[in-house]
Amino acid sequence: MWRLPRGRVARWRRALPHAVSGAWGRVTAGIWPIVQQTAAASAAWLIARHLVDHRLPFFAPIAAVVALNAARGERGVNAVRLLLGVVVGILAADAAVAVLHHGYGALAVATFMAMLVALALGGERIVIAQAAVSAILAVTVGGGVGPQRLTDALIGAGVALLFSQLIFPAEPVMLLRRAEAAALTDLAGLLRHTARALEHNDQTLNDPVAQHLPTTRDTLSDLAHARLRSSAIARHSPLWWGRGSIVLRECHDAGRLDLLGTSCLMLARIATAHRAGDSGQLWPAPAVHELADILETLARAPEDHDIRQRSAQHALDLIRRLQASDPTKDPRPTALHLAVQITATDVIAFAGVDPAAAVEAARHARTTPEQSHDLQVRAPPSTALTRLRRRRSRPGR
Repeated sequence: MWRLPRGRVARWRRALPHAVSGAWGRVTAGIWPIVQQTAAASAAWLIARHLVDHRLPFFAPIAAVVALNAARGERGVNAVRLLLGVVVGILAADAAVAVLHHGYGALAVATFMAMLVALALGGERIVIAQAAVSAILAVTVGGGVGPQRLTDALIGAGVALLFSQLIFPAEPVMLLRRAEAAALTDLAGLLRHTARALEHNDQTLNDPVAQHLPTTRDTLSDLAHARLRSSAIARHSPLWWGRGSIVLRECHDAGRLDLLGTSCLMLARIATAHRAGDSGQLWPAPAVHELADILETLARAPEDHDIRQRSAQHALDLIRRLQASDPTKDPRPTALHLAVQITATDVIAFAGVDPAAAVEAARHARTTPEQSHDLQVRAPPSTALTRLRRRRSRPGR
């Protein structure tokens, strides 16, 4: 009887829990958008079937699902793009049929022209795809399928806009906080790896950068996209028109994570060239561990003002203690020493201190480490998660 090799069975057994955990995580993270898409599809079908009296209104629910099948913050724009593609495709098909009648030539010309116009209008993939599909259906099926498809597209896109902009609107500040938490977690891992390499005098100190650079680049890119989506929500969603300035300010503040990410990578790169065995100086390693602790704390609740205040003060105290405990007593800091200070200063600025004030506070901490300095962290705008935590923390609840 044929049996699987033991080694392969053992690998499958080890991989199975991770696969199950990953699948469960994806389901829990995406179940709510799926529920919304299902409800939108049902509503679009009911409207098209009973209010507009389409006997087979299959495209209305399809349009609702496709429009909502985008990242939060982009669903409304996705609905408009879908509708634009349908209009372009129907117009291209009508023009081709009027000249060439129904046939292979009309199909080719309508499809080509629809995709070309969609490309000229911006080139978004959903616009190009919907334009081509609408043109193909209008030419091949005929019999008024163009106007009916346009009606269904209006219904599906309208339901999608209703769900995405009014009933279940995305919270732009929450989008920013999630992206910030992911970036902070990744940067904390980079610093943790760097500190361990410094502690053990690892001769492969380039590993922190090599290991974390791809994920760091991805998380910072995700943060940049979250900033764009958040600013788009503030401009397009009626529920956020009165608070757009707050969102735009938070988008600008979140951009300081780019500077913090650059500082962390610079710190890891300098650590690559810094061999503790060459000079016997292991003293930066605990400071790098502290920076990782600060970033992990911020990642757990980036929307909490108290955590931001404590993190900024912790980073400033770190600069002060690092200057006071320098075993070399050299007024000229080493490159690694300076990289730690710059990273701590960027942490202070990200926490909510004005960048100029953060630089000035760090300078005072370096020049007069014996004196304390209180930082003023601006209170971030509250999110749904912040309000929920406040309710839970009230006495008697």
